[in-house]
Amino acid sequence: MRIPSRLILALVSLATLLPAARGQGARNIGEVRVNVNNAAIAVRVTGATPELQALAQTAFNAHGRYRVVASGHAFDLRFSPAGANQVKVDIARASGAAVHSQVVSASSPRQALLKAADVAVEKTNGLGLRGFFAARLAFVSRRSGRGEVFTSDLFLGEAKQLTRDGAHVLTPRWAPDGTRVVYTSFFRSNAPDVFASNVTTGARETLISFRGTNSGARFSPDGRQLAVIMTGEGAPDLYVTSAQGRSPSRKTRSDAVKSSPCWSPDGSQIVFAMEPGPQLYVMSAAGGAPRRLSIGVSTYAAEPDWSRTDRNKIACTVRVGRQYQIAVYDLAAGAGKVVSKASFDGVEPSWLADGRHIVYTARDRNSSYLCVLDTETGNSTRLGGVDSQAMQASVWNP
Repeated sequence: MRIPSRLILALVSLATLLPAARGQGARNIGEVRVNVNNAAIAVRVTGATPELQALAQTAFNAHGRYRVVASGHAFDLRFSPAGANQVKVDIARASGAAVHSQVVSASSPRQALLKAADVAVEKTNGLGLRGFFAARLAFVSRRSGRGEVFTSDLFLGEAKQLTRDGAHVLTPRWAPDGTRVVYTSFFRSNAPDVFASNVTTGARETLISFRGTNSGARFSPDGRQLAVIMTGEGAPDLYVTSAQGRSPSRKTRSDAVKSSPCWSPDGSQIVFAMEPGPQLYVMSAAGGAPRRLSIGVSTYAAEPDWSRTDRNKIACTVRVGRQYQIAVYDLAAGAGKVVSKASFDGVEPSWLADGRHIVYTARDRNSSYLCVLDTETGNSTRLGGVDSQAMQASVWNP
């Protein structure tokens, strides 16, 4: 049986079907400054080398808790080389009183700087926030022609092409230990299958290649299972398999199109999108009846990502008028809120480690960029502005 291409794409990623909003051009896409956050901490950020200073200032300018200033600061953050792959961070108050000093080691000077900046965040933010600058990204880019999976640091530095499938490649998702990326690819046929690539070696393995379509796979928090949408038994349903793609167990039974499964932080529940609408549904990972989440802000909700930091927060893509924006559903309150405030489309959210910031895709008719969104202010910062065809990012928080 030949599966309609529209159904295939719907199973893989509902946003893939969506036309981009008619934006105002790509010049400023991704950048949003809604207001001056009076609660932000003023910091002076300096580096002993131009490279350290530029990267450190880029990082803190993307963080909604901070304002980078030349004077009138509450904290002075200084970064300096301390070894081949080491960076020292010195933190002082405006009075000059020392707060903290630490040498951080990593696999490269760039990674050491980002880890050192996270130390500065954790010592100064005052809200108990985790640092997120050392996050790694897996994303799809069309920089080489067809879409392929790349990995990079949060600011698209040290980017590495992971796949060379020469076919449609979609929805990369990290394994919890950061050693592999699972993704959907049309590498073997006209229908999608699920593959995994080793981040270090690039070696590819086929995980799920049953009859029909196999798409949207995501590892459980403990790395022992995969949630995936498959049509092997006719309907597009949610299944759970082993981490090797074996022993599939069917969890839903309906003809409605489903997509984008995501586990709760403790692995006990799965949230996914389902037509009509679509809307978000959550169910026990062991099975049972799905329960609809009443987002409230839109009749369309898809691409859920469950915060690993705050178990009550689920980010998703919603439709607002003719555009798509990022919303956060609060399980405790039973309500959703639109958190992006852009004149362009915002889709495909993925939480960063602090439970406040999100990496998402900003797009118009011509281009798409990865951005960091502060869900409290709506401010958005474009990441690595040279890649205008980056999308579908997945965050790994070491």
